[in-house]
Amino acid sequence: MAGKKQFDMDTVLDAAMIQFWRAGYADTSVDDLSRATGLNRSSIYSSLGDKDTLFLRCLDRYAARYGDKYDAALSGAATEPLAAVRAFFDVTLRRIADPGLPDGCLIAQSAMATPVLSPAVAAHARQALDFQLTRLRAALKAGRLTDQDAETFAVHVAAVNQSLAVMSRAGASPAQLQAIVNVTVGALSQALHARD
Repeated sequence: MAGKKQFDMDTVLDAAMIQFWRAGYADTSVDDLSRATGLNRSSIYSSLGDKDTLFLRCLDRYAARYGDKYDAALSGAATEPLAAVRAFFDVTLRRIADPGLPDGCLIAQSAMATPVLSPAVAAHARQALDFQLTRLRAALKAGRLTDQDAETFAVHVAAVNQSLAVMSRAGASPAQLQAIVNVTVGALSQALHARD
């Protein structure tokens, strides 16, 4: 159609997601989103919605992209729970090490920004964290842990996973991040061996 600007929705959503990830929700303006996506303000509103709507789409995109990788990593938890948890952390460590991506985690960053988010966006960020906890709990139960131990380690692994993102943003080295993972995997190993 003449006069109507065409754009690739996936490319635009990825650019918006990276902008929110890099600067955070509160520090990202519609003008920032316009620069990141190459769309003018009216095109953003007409094609992508208001800032909250666009942020929710980006949060869902991020959760789906990395959620699939976390699911694949944890798929072997019933037979190899330690390897599955290590693979789960490897997803995060690979994302952190990718020079093409911002440091940290969009979900962790969003959860920390809850006081400045609208109630709907804050609830969505909490829901993304809860989904990760549910994913871990199910994998750890399949990995021969009692319900209580699965719950405890699911909360712990989720917390450590989010802290890796925060620590990377604060400048922790890959070796320091790996050491954090090793402590958690070691504690899980002890719990599993205590069950044998």
